[in-house]
Amino acid sequence: MATPPAEPHDPPVELISDAFFVQSSIEMARGMRINRNMVVLRQDGELALLNPVRLTPEGEARLEALGEVKHLIRLGFFHGVDDAYLKDRYGATFWCQARSNVHPEPTPDRILEESVELPFRDMSLFVFHQTKKPECAMVWNRDGGLLVACDSIQHHVSTPRCSFMAKAVMRAMGFMRPANIGPPWRKFMTKKGGSLQPDFERLLGLDFDHLVGAHGTPLRGGAKAALGATVARVYG
Repeated sequence: MATPPAEPHDPPVELISDAFFVQSSIEMARGMRINRNMVVLRQDGELALLNPVRLTPEGEARLEALGEVKHLIRLGFFHGVDDAYLKDRYGATFWCQARSNVHPEPTPDRILEESVELPFRDMSLFVFHQTKKPECAMVWNRDGGLLVACDSIQHHVSTPRCSFMAKAVMRAMGFMRPANIGPPWRKFMTKKGGSLQPDFERLLGLDFDHLVGAHGTPLRGGAKAALGATVARVYG
């Protein structure tokens, strides 16, 4: 199966203890390039890639210098374009939710569900209950807690690695807010007559001070308060 090539990307940056951020990009349509982020978690020399992104050979060397890639974790329904390549490259255990099949390959080795035993001791899984399609998030329980989301929460206060057209569209569509609930994602994922508010209220019951989504930039410090303000604005 053909897989897309790696896009230019930044080197990994450590956000909090053993949690690294890598920013790349993806072309959504001609002239519409947006940033795309991966988070790398490390425990005892092993790595888990959240929202996995294919890297260049130089990027793979930097990644492998951090540890051994043992787990690939797809958090969002719409993501996964690079998962088949990474599964083949590293032979890692692939995790996703049942029916997270916009990209059907690879088939999951482990299903992300609330009862599952996660591979690293400092991980906590959050599963959305009200969405039309599967979506989840992860908390890395160190240094105040890092919430790792996919499309559900995106911190857009700047637009690195976005094309001029993408920047204009993102502003027009209401993306440019801190700790924002992704506007198209929310519209698609909300069931007719339903609301995602109960999910976000449950999410706010978790302990985290930092966040990073699959798009946007990291928010270091004050993330829970910022998300609370977003939930009040959107659902208040």
